[in-house]
Amino acid sequence: MTKVFLIPGLGADTRLYKNIVLPEVFERLLVDWIAPDTLDTLTTYAQKLVKQYNIQSGDIAIGDSLGGMIAVEIAKQVKLQKVILISSIKTADEAPWYFKLFQKVPVYKPIPASIMTKVGFMVKPVFGNMSTEDLTIFQSMLANSSPVFLKWAMHAVLYFNNMEPISNLFHIIGDKDQVFPWKKIKDPTAIIKGGTHIMVFDRAGEINKLLADILQQP
Repeated sequence: MTKVFLIPGLGADTRLYKNIVLPEVFERLLVDWIAPDTLDTLTTYAQKLVKQYNIQSGDIAIGDSLGGMIAVEIAKQVKLQKVILISSIKTADEAPWYFKLFQKVPVYKPIPASIMTKVGFMVKPVFGNMSTEDLTIFQSMLANSSPVFLKWAMHAVLYFNNMEPISNLFHIIGDKDQVFPWKKIKDPTAIIKGGTHIMVFDRAGEINKLLADILQQP
């Protein structure tokens, strides 16, 4: 049975994939965040996940947002069978304009890490409309996130610098994603009409069909 590792996004945990269903022939493995070292990059952090979860050649990684970037970094270290990105970017040139702005003016640095878990009120305007139930879950995920991890990840994401093509990579993006605009994405596998940055919640039916098709491709 092929192992499929599902990696969540920034400010989220494995509950992000509560509506994602894979074909029965695949083993569904949820990845929890581990504590980063201060000097970790996305590359070195990906190395730690490979070791922690014993990710091996022939496995599959699915990553949402930050999880997608880490899936890319894992694929540069382990020969994965497939890499599937949802609401994410695969190369630095797909990053939105504000990445360079925050690199030059790192306004996030002075913010105490503890405050980053208390901005649940910003979820809906930034990520898009969602049901009351999904909003409650997402706010809970953010509130329960490690402040240290959030602070580290925010910096690491801004300096994601991959420009290496990844083989067997599939990319699903929504045309209403305000975090990673779809027009910046090169050759997406699928564009979900009306899909926002949290479409893994509210458009899971469409995503599940796409995943089933991708996973069962030879």
